[in-house]
Amino acid sequence: MREDDRVTIRDEAAALTDEIAELRHDIHREPEIGLQLPRTQRKVLAALAGLPLEITTGRELTSVTAVLRGTRPGPVVLLRADMDALPVTEATGLPYASRVDGTMHACGHDLHTAMLAGAARLLSARRAELAGSVIFMFQPGEEGCHGARYMIDEGVLEAAGERPAHAYGIHVLSQELRIGAFSTRPGPFLAATDSLDVTVLGRGGHASVPFVNADPVPAACEMVTALQTMVTRRFDVFDPVVITVGSLHAGTARNVIPDTATFYATVRSFSEQARKRLELESVRLVRDVAHAHGLEADVQYTRGYPVTVNDSAEAAFAAEAVSELFGADRARLRAHPLTGGEDFSYVLEQVPGAFIMLGACPPEADPETAPSNHSAVAVFDDRALADGTALYAGLALRRLAAG
Repeated sequence: MREDDRVTIRDEAAALTDEIAELRHDIHREPEIGLQLPRTQRKVLAALAGLPLEITTGRELTSVTAVLRGTRPGPVVLLRADMDALPVTEATGLPYASRVDGTMHACGHDLHTAMLAGAARLLSARRAELAGSVIFMFQPGEEGCHGARYMIDEGVLEAAGERPAHAYGIHVLSQELRIGAFSTRPGPFLAATDSLDVTVLGRGGHASVPFVNADPVPAACEMVTALQTMVTRRFDVFDPVVITVGSLHAGTARNVIPDTATFYATVRSFSEQARKRLELESVRLVRDVAHAHGLEADVQYTRGYPVTVNDSAEAAFAAEAVSELFGADRARLRAHPLTGGEDFSYVLEQVPGAFIMLGACPPEADPETAPSNHSAVAVFDDRALADGTALYAGLALRRLAAG
């Protein structure tokens, strides 16, 4: 990318800041959850109106897919933004805070959507220069609903007539990174996100005579601690796994042994090998502990999102693009993956690409202590919008120019 191109794309994105921020605020005020986001879809379609795009919408979900075809043949690049919110009651006090009770854009997806719409405007203005096509993937249902998988099933990867050769996604962070800083890494970038649901089946009765009943509570407690021991003793520390029991319930009174005890855990891993082993061994451990107590256990292990794996060459390409556009001081190579999960992993399973983090922490806040994504008081600064818009557009321009 030439120097004048780099300056121009940043200047053009900066000139759109007010327009992008207005769209972001409009989406933020009316957040929607899951696969059905009709208000958000309408806002995206309005933002794309008048651009030289081939637009389709989803059948099973309110997705938007827009294709920009350059005037010359070349590869296909996919750019993705997620659009859904979270079941969180906002407590930021912002003038554009959520007006929907119990729902908030606490993960910054409103920024992603506005940035990608801005990038569609920038790239549409340069259509005559493009050798190839760009797919703009506006996706509902990232927060646990597998929206990317639905869009793949409905043909987003074939929207331009041939499958993408490269795919990129950007995600903002309300903490950790200073505003305007970018980070990525080759290989595993985010974890696989599975779940373990256990019900220990006992036989209830009076708590004063546990020997005539079958108490599920001690067995459940032993399972929780045994799972932690398994993590540290059965798995390679250089291919780590995480098991966190976030919910444990049993009984209704201190003098009653309950019939059942239940707990629910989230399970994270960073390789398919560790994931498969974790599924096998966690289920076996729980059942063996139950049997040791003379009990049975109903165990459900459910696979969630796969590991988000950045292609090594694409991660390097993205880092170089950041350095070219913004300067080397704005690009950070992460030493370790993040333990969160991301359904852009479904795209990266099929298309070489990279996922990039963008700092959106307000400059007056300390990134080390600022509220994190998913917090009711998480704040994402609008000043990150122009940078994200420029990077989306810059990645596509740089890839299409390379042929």
